Amino acid sequence: MNIDFMILDFIQKHMRCEMLDAVMPVITALGNGGIIWIAMTAILLCFPKTRRLGAGMAVSLALEAVLCNVILKPLAARTRPFDIRTEIVLLIARPHDYSFPSGHTGAAFAAAAALYFGKSRGWIPAGILAVLMGFSRLYLYVHYPTDVLGGALLGIITGWLSVRFLEKADCLRGERKC
Repeated sequence: MNIDFMILDFIQKHMRCEMLDAVMPVITALGNGGIIWIAMTAILLCFPKTRRLGAGMAVSLALEAVLCNVILKPLAARTRPFDIRTEIVLLIARPHDYSFPSGHTGAAFAAAAALYFGKSRGWIPAGILAVLMGFSRLYLYVHYPTDVLGGALLGIITGWLSVRFLEKADCLRGERKC
């Protein structure tokens, strides 16, 4: 048995309870289609004071979505854990795409990282939600721990790249000293 299943089975055996069975599907649903992160981005883009943060989040989310869903998932083509352990009863609708990397976790960390590297204290609540979202994917048995870790790393990288890209664009336009 590999470490991924050891962790997933530990969660199932020692952490499952009625309260988390109710809460984890809600936390995961916040990330469906990246909706919470897209909504936060739209709000930030509406105000001149936070527009730059919103732009960083938008670039980060777009880059993460392409890398995760268009390139990495089809390339890795990893079967989801519930397709191997068919006795697991899912608490959410069955995802039909591949497992690696976790898109929910990737988008969450992309948003939080863009806020962090954009020097916003908003990264703290976003980061907490990102961690909870990643854990929810494990709790719900729809991703392996390495999928969640891969999604988190991808999100952090795209968050950093997006902020650096916007800084370079400002330099080229002469709006910032390089």
